Amino acid sequence: MKKTRIWVLAFIMTMAFVGLVILQVTYLYETSTNIENDFDNNVNRSLYQVSKSIEEVEVKRYLDETIHNYTHRKVANEIEKLTLDSISHVEPITLGDTIDINQTLKVPKVSLSERHGLGSIQGASENLYNQYKEKFYQSKALLDQVALRWMKETSGQPLKERLNYADLKQLLKTELENNKIFIPYHFCVVDKNGQTLYVCHEKDSIFGAGVYQQGLFPSENASNPYYIKVVFPTKRSFIIKSLSLLVPSLLLIVILLIIFIYTIFVIFRQTNLSIMKNDFMNNMTHELKTPISTISLASQMLQDPLVGKTPDKLKYISNVVADETKRLRFLVDKVLQMTIFEREKQMMKFVELDAHELIMSSIANFSLKVESKGGKILPELHAEHPWIMADEVHFTNVIFNLMENALKYSRENLVLEIKTWNERDKLFISIQDNGIGIKKEHLGRIFEKFYRVPTGNVHNVKGFGLGLSYVKKIVNDHKGIIRVESEPNIGTKFIISIPTLKQ
Repeated sequence: MKKTRIWVLAFIMTMAFVGLVILQVTYLYETSTNIENDFDNNVNRSLYQVSKSIEEVEVKRYLDETIHNYTHRKVANEIEKLTLDSISHVEPITLGDTIDINQTLKVPKVSLSERHGLGSIQGASENLYNQYKEKFYQSKALLDQVALRWMKETSGQPLKERLNYADLKQLLKTELENNKIFIPYHFCVVDKNGQTLYVCHEKDSIFGAGVYQQGLFPSENASNPYYIKVVFPTKRSFIIKSLSLLVPSLLLIVILLIIFIYTIFVIFRQTNLSIMKNDFMNNMTHELKTPISTISLASQMLQDPLVGKTPDKLKYISNVVADETKRLRFLVDKVLQMTIFEREKQMMKFVELDAHELIMSSIANFSLKVESKGGKILPELHAEHPWIMADEVHFTNVIFNLMENALKYSRENLVLEIKTWNERDKLFISIQDNGIGIKKEHLGRIFEKFYRVPTGNVHNVKGFGLGLSYVKKIVNDHKGIIRVESEPNIGTKFIISIPTLKQ
């Protein structure tokens, strides 16, 4: 798949995921806002109902007391009136008089006169109306008396004499449960100056943010009002718990987005790797053709009987075959190095080695190549503890590859400095050249597989981009670290640190 298509697909999928995440976040926010608003409305409704109920209880108490007093006073007046009327209408009775019961207790007779017709019904209706009217005025006077007494007696009365805090606590609990609020809460009662008059718990003397407040006795226009304040410590947890089914869906979308981004990254990486691997195979094929064709031509020449009669030509052809065979072996080693990266773990044979001996052996084998180009190698091996646990073959290849890399990108009069020293329990090896150097934008990628630093118009530098990646892998397998320092036209320094054997 072309990179352009991958970029388009990645952009479309990213926009789709981002849009989905935005929609999900917006839905979560609106849902949480609605839940919080419903919660606030239920709390405010409960507090208002508590305030009205407290006021109604107080008014009812005053009404009961007023009715009780009014009834007693009215009954006393009626009794007194009946007593006076009875005394004023009693006639004296002398001894010997005969009492006629029928005359003394006259039973009233009720009759409906047909002569007056509607007049008698209208009179009865007016009488009934007057009775209701009289009762209405009496009730109104009673209510006015209750209201007057309520305002007069409660204006300066302390709150603790007007309100039973135990009843308030029970009433608040009942109203909150009626409005489907079952989470823990704390409340207090304060005056207009914020002074606390009552708290449900001694430790809850101060309420911070998220406090709900409602005035007590809302019908009063008192100069010193009282307020009930309620706070819910677990309100935020309650709202989050209400969104318990929505939050996992958002997390799943985010996880899918991360997986998608990682997948796109892997696709791009594999695409680049495939391109570099194809370049490697093309280069390798081209490199293999040359020694194979040379050896093939030399073998044909050796079949000529005249060649055997000419020792100098025979020797020349034999040297060509030997050189090309070495070249083929080198190319095969590069292919084998590539297979290391396809394995999860490289089999190593760790033995105790003297790093100085290993380095000097590599210098002896490589010095001829350096001297043939007018260069020189300057070893400065000053480490006091050069003994390490290492694989002799692979660690030798590490030193050899770094020296070959310096020679490959060198200018005339190469100076290759190889130094060793100890710091704490580690051995440091530096290989520094005075070559063309590496630009900063390439330093971060030189250890990548198949990556080659662009050399501009320099076309005589051959390679497959495996040397430094192989070096880094081997150093890491030896529990070491390799880093590079380089400046263009000044040179490059590779520094390896590896644990030493305990003394």
